[in-house]
Amino acid sequence: MMENESVDGMTVNERLFHFGLFDKFDSAVRARDSDRLVQVLLLAKLSEEAAIQTATTVLADPKRYGF
Repeated sequence: MMENESVDGMTVNERLFHFGLFDKFDSAVRARDSDRLVQVLLLAKLSEEAAIQTATTVLADPKRYGF
């Protein structure tokens, strides 16, 4: 089994739940800490490109994502 196979097809929220990262994700968004947010997303097994894009999108309009 490939390392990422178990999370292939999961949404970001599903991955955050699967790895128990919701609190770290929320904390990074509330702090507006892009670097920390990317690191959390990498822990959720997003690619580096996807982690950066997701962090940039969320931090550009946090209210849209409930922050």
